[in-house]
Amino acid sequence: MTAPSRDIHLLLAQYSESHRNPTNELIHFVCVPVIVFSLLGILWAIHPVVALAAVIGSMWYYLQLSKPFAVGMLAMSILMLAILAAMPPLTVLPLSIAIFVVAWIGQFIGHKIEGKKPSFLDDLRFLLIGPLFVLGFLYRRLNLAY
Repeated sequence: MTAPSRDIHLLLAQYSESHRNPTNELIHFVCVPVIVFSLLGILWAIHPVVALAAVIGSMWYYLQLSKPFAVGMLAMSILMLAILAAMPPLTVLPLSIAIFVVAWIGQFIGHKIEGKKPSFLDDLRFLLIGPLFVLGFLYRRLNLAY
């Protein structure tokens, strides 16, 4: 049986199989964090506690995979929630929906360029792995282990 900390390496390797084209990777580096922000914004518009619950749930999953990644995702989530809290409440939902739609169009364009379908169509866990794929590039650049 594989230790949970090693599962992250397998999941990232599987995710990267459909993210090798440099243009698709660049699109993902921009669109994935923006999608996370917009999704949190949609949840925030329902109620801030709903957005916070989503962050807590995802942090539980990330902690199972990698404590260093969980720390990075927590920092990103706190920053995103702080931005949402500072925004005028009436702008959160329409802006989040617009960003969500445009970013997903970008993702699908990236996969068209790649010539491979998005990973989450095979396994929904990859919706949570995408942000770690992007964060992994930052960690490697900063020489941080995950």
